[in-house]
Amino acid sequence: MGEIKPTLLVLAAGMGSRYGSLKQVDKIGPSGETITDYSIYDAIRAGFGKVVFVIRKSIEADFKEVFQRFEKHIEVEYAFQELDALPSGYASPADRKKPWGTGHAVLVAASKITTPFAVINADDFYGAQSYKLIAEHLIKTANDDKNTYSMVGFELSRTLSEHGHVSRGVCTVNSQSQLEGIVERTKIQRKDGKIVFVESEDKMIPLAENEVVSMNFWGFPVSIFNHLEKQFGDFMKTNKDSATAEFYLPMAVDNIVKAGNAKVKVLRSPDNWFGITYKEDKDMTINRLRDLIGKGIYPSNLWNNK
Repeated sequence: MGEIKPTLLVLAAGMGSRYGSLKQVDKIGPSGETITDYSIYDAIRAGFGKVVFVIRKSIEADFKEVFQRFEKHIEVEYAFQELDALPSGYASPADRKKPWGTGHAVLVAASKITTPFAVINADDFYGAQSYKLIAEHLIKTANDDKNTYSMVGFELSRTLSEHGHVSRGVCTVNSQSQLEGIVERTKIQRKDGKIVFVESEDKMIPLAENEVVSMNFWGFPVSIFNHLEKQFGDFMKTNKDSATAEFYLPMAVDNIVKAGNAKVKVLRSPDNWFGITYKEDKDMTINRLRDLIGKGIYPSNLWNNK
């Protein structure tokens, strides 16, 4: 048997609603690449052997038209996050429009994943070293304790927007580099040269430049699906009639850790995270990529060079 190759699970079910049509997915690379292109390119280089996209049926044709190019380079499968993908005995409320959350998005892919896997957002740029770190950890721990989870942590200062405030999951990490908790902080911004979050109109709380934050880049063994299935069942008992409640992945992981069923190793990335939170962020993203290409980290045309 060869070395286990981890799977990359890409959460993309929300892309259609964000862009209106996938044909308008932001092109940020010099040869028309999207952020997703760079994610898959980095994953292949890091040793991932398969990609599973979580999408919705309504965007399937557009999505495959844009992203079928990946199938030449890595095994690709699709899972569908639909409102009616629910435990037996439940039905989606008639007024429900939004998906059931990131924890549910991971759960619907269970049948497609047979190896340790990482989870990312489709429209976040995490950096080449981030994929290398988590791939190495997933491969190294593949035959270890099945309760070993991982998370790529970013330095807060490397995740800010120059064009407005952001929300981040600020992490508490112990001396063994294990995650102890995540607190969601909103309205984080630079003010007079310092990073702060706004607690109220007249109260700004400072945050350290090197605070570790979660950007929803996780690593799991397949055993997490059993925990997610149970938790989602409990969630539905309480929220079956809700048009808005969501089953979030960080919340689910926090519950698993607090129950003593897993530990999360925090892998600190040296990379800059970036995404397009505000429309003005697009130019910054293009410029940062241009710099990385100039340093030889990426070719100017991703797929013609593979």
